[in-house]
Amino acid sequence: MDEASRDELWQKYSKTHDDNLRDELILEYAQLVKLVAGRLSMYLGYNVEYDDLVGYGIFGLIDAIDKFDYGKNVKFETYASLRIRGAILDQIRKMDWIPRSLRQKQKKIDAAMARIEAQTGRASTDEEIAKELGITVEELINWQGQTKMSNLVSLDEYTEEGSEAGIEAVGNTRFECPEDAVEKEELKKKIVEALDMLTEKERSVVVLYYYEEMTLKEISLVLEVSESRVSQLHTKALNKMRLKLGDYIGLLA
Repeated sequence: MDEASRDELWQKYSKTHDDNLRDELILEYAQLVKLVAGRLSMYLGYNVEYDDLVGYGIFGLIDAIDKFDYGKNVKFETYASLRIRGAILDQIRKMDWIPRSLRQKQKKIDAAMARIEAQTGRASTDEEIAKELGITVEELINWQGQTKMSNLVSLDEYTEEGSEAGIEAVGNTRFECPEDAVEKEELKKKIVEALDMLTEKERSVVVLYYYEEMTLKEISLVLEVSESRVSQLHTKALNKMRLKLGDYIGLLA
């Protein structure tokens, strides 16, 4: 469906709220649910089925369609993405898939990486982190795999901060306030610094996934490694980038 047809569909639905028109909108934007679910699945690895995430996200899409005000100058995809992501995270929280022990492990890994970087002035290796934590490299890799779920904490906080008022402000103005411009420049600087901390393969995964928007399978073919290895590299990259990005880490979702 082209842009003009979508606009016409939205105009009809905003006036009538006809169930058949709503079904058409759900089908039209179903791909958006798959996109959001796919990005979140990178955080969860194989701990949660992708199809389950899509199922949870559909409820968020329906909620977004029901509450969207077509009369305002807001892009529906932006508004719906937050609703979809919120619905998925809400369901995961309800099912208690993030035990406190996992969050504690994530904090220990982050603290160890920070201490090593402060001491050496460079990114830490798996061997150094394991030694700092008093565990084996194999145990560390296991921890890193488990703590993918704890990254949802950052995503959750970012979702809650992404208010509808903020979306409206972006949609209704062509001008960028000085504070936003400064923040964007600061974010760019932090991202560059964070990427410098990564190994070549970790950097490739981040660039291919977030900038080229390639899937897990496509990246595995490009790098000639397994999908599970790509997922592992992604987790390591995010753990390292958290040190530089801080609260901004939630934007990588």
